[in-house]
Amino acid sequence: MNIIINGANGRMGKILTETIAEGGVHTVAAKVDWSYAAGDGFSELKQYEGPADLVIDFSNHAATQAVTEYCAARELPVVIGTTGQTEEEMALIREAAKSVPVFLSGNMSLGIALLADLAKKAAAMFPNAEIEIVERHHDQKLDVPSGTALLLARRIQEVRPQAELVIGRHENGKRTATEIGIHSLRYGNEVGTHEIVISTGSETLTLKHEAESRALFAGGALAAAEYLLGKPAGLYDMKNIVE
Repeated sequence: MNIIINGANGRMGKILTETIAEGGVHTVAAKVDWSYAAGDGFSELKQYEGPADLVIDFSNHAATQAVTEYCAARELPVVIGTTGQTEEEMALIREAAKSVPVFLSGNMSLGIALLADLAKKAAAMFPNAEIEIVERHHDQKLDVPSGTALLLARRIQEVRPQAELVIGRHENGKRTATEIGIHSLRYGNEVGTHEIVISTGSETLTLKHEAESRALFAGGALAAAEYLLGKPAGLYDMKNIVE
């Protein structure tokens, strides 16, 4: 698989490049990053017109329009590993998915995909339990809450459609019976930890995933890319791989 990496000079872009080189199975068609000067790579996707099988985007959600337009125009599948998309950006992604296969996930970890599935099953098993999600990330992370925390909460909402997401809890106020609380911690170089607490009052179930290296996200992105090749146009995510 010949891959265009968008956001190649960022933290995840560099790790993905290294993972591809070490794996020896796939190749990098082009490295794209806004920070590149002439000769380092391409500063914009549209500058690269060479051969490629797929785009993996680890840049920033602000690049959504450029990424979706480029992939739709070239009929290239795309794996989007950015988070924090606005409603307008999500609309662009859904539109692109009408013409090309698009893989979108707030977290590229296969472990997180399994965690989301377990959380959904647990929420269904304990329909009256109170649910809280706590996520921890490094102090430079931009979006709050994390895309992964939202991914987990939305999987739970599949069996609790009435549940309201409460981001943080301000002032004094009782917890409602149906809410899903989400809490964000930011410190140091924390890679990413997500914990789901499900309590009935008489027993508590805790589901937890700890990312020990960002390399796991690169591996997950490549797994998503391999899954996406040959698929018809549409919007896919980690749930498709797990199920």
